[in-house]
Amino acid sequence: MRWFKVFLSALLIAGSAGPALADGGVSVQGTPPVVVKTVPRAGDTKVDPATREIRVTFSKDMMTKNMWSWVIHTKDTFPEITGAVRYLADGRPCVAPVKLSPGRTYAIWFNSPNYRHNAFRDRSNNPAVPYLLVFETGQ
Repeated sequence: MRWFKVFLSALLIAGSAGPALADGGVSVQGTPPVVVKTVPRAGDTKVDPATREIRVTFSKDMMTKNMWSWVIHTKDTFPEITGAVRYLADGRPCVAPVKLSPGRTYAIWFNSPNYRHNAFRDRSNNPAVPYLLVFETGQ
């Protein structure tokens, strides 16, 4: 019985994705932006605590006029933001000046998984896929 449930689930997933791909319904323009790079890198365990900014770069040009959602995962893991959050000139990297402490774990959502905070949006108003950045600073 279990194999049948797995097979049925796989069939439903394949069937729902198949027509959209087969008829050309998927495009870069029509899909949401995704995070393609962060500085510090996700999963890094030796980030220099003297690091003074965090960057998130998206796959598409973003709305840049006060349009971002740096969301708290937990109060204890959110970095201290020390100035104005801004986009760089090309409209894909968003930068926050920060103060980090040694020997700490940091976690930041870019857009929230429940979509309550989803101001990271491309120029077609598609909200970015939520992304959790987690890293640790060295001593």
